[in-house]
Amino acid sequence: MYDALSAGDREHLDRILHPDFVGEIAEGMPFQVGGKHEGAAAMRRNGWGGIAKHFDARAEPDNFLEIGDDRLLATGRYRGRSRNGGALDAVFAHILTFDGERISALQQFTDTARWRDAAGPTTGVVRLDIVEGIATLRLNRPEQGNAINEAMAFELNAAVKAIADASGVRAIVIAGSGANFTVGGDVALFAGTEPAELPARLRSMIDGYHLAIERLTGFDAPVIAAVRGAAAGGGLGLLYAADIVVAAHDARFALGYAGLGLTSDGGNTWFLPRMVGMRRAQKLFLLNRRLTADEALAYGIVTRVVADGEVEDEAYGIAKKLAAGPTKAYGAMRRLLRQSFETGLTEQLGEECESIVVSARTGDAQEGVVAFASKRRPHFRGL
Repeated sequence: MYDALSAGDREHLDRILHPDFVGEIAEGMPFQVGGKHEGAAAMRRNGWGGIAKHFDARAEPDNFLEIGDDRLLATGRYRGRSRNGGALDAVFAHILTFDGERISALQQFTDTARWRDAAGPTTGVVRLDIVEGIATLRLNRPEQGNAINEAMAFELNAAVKAIADASGVRAIVIAGSGANFTVGGDVALFAGTEPAELPARLRSMIDGYHLAIERLTGFDAPVIAAVRGAAAGGGLGLLYAADIVVAAHDARFALGYAGLGLTSDGGNTWFLPRMVGMRRAQKLFLLNRRLTADEALAYGIVTRVVADGEVEDEAYGIAKKLAAGPTKAYGAMRRLLRQSFETGLTEQLGEECESIVVSARTGDAQEGVVAFASKRRPHFRGL
């Protein structure tokens, strides 16, 4: 296993890992890679893969001890460097559980402080603030139009995971620093990358970014996007993950892939046809059409258009209203609406029935019914 990890030999890992493999990485690891990863694919992508995105390091075992009939204790050291250049030398202990000749579980224990020291400070290209139940994700490369590079993709994913781990978040606002929401991928970075290295760089960046979008769609807390200036390319994926999009009159929306000879990321090919219809999506992709805020409103990409200086005030006003609502019910609504494009009527009716039965058991549902009967405003607590 250790040789396969060092060599990146996925085929060998697939042979030795059990189909029901579960990996547990020590909590406190940098870049939010710690925790449980269920399934070999999840461990490769989010566990070992998350480490590999930020570190060039290998596990060097120096001792093995059998524990009972099906477990093995491996001890040794991690050695290498972070992508920021910090030296890594940290002890580890791994408990491996076997099912026959295949590894069914791995628990990692390590000196996480050594990993954090090696990682160094984050670049701050994504800022996360949580105040009174409202989490704000702010893209923070204003001089580059909040263009998405590797650091932003990784920090966005880490910030989204931090929201998932936090308690009491009842609404999420996504915004950009400066004049733009985001111009999409960092084309200047792509242009400065050797052609042979560009595919790997794109994969490394997009994997983490896509995971962040997927996680945003799964929260109970509603998501509100505040858009000024450009919202383009893969950055549109953050708008699709949102439930409410408030745009300034000066906002403009474009895909831009056709002009670069690239295809798509950010979920554009999945979300956009469902949101605006196939013919409009084809026009936007193939003709590289740019939309004004009013056109985006007419297409259904935007919820509301306001004056340029009022975007964030409007977004936070909506966030505060939603944060006072029935959070668990909102989460169920979000999931039911998104899955409705993939399910038949009979299945969707069944899902609705199960969902409303579950929501009826919540404290918020009990409060809402009593408040309605008493002709007063409900006081929801998100429980």
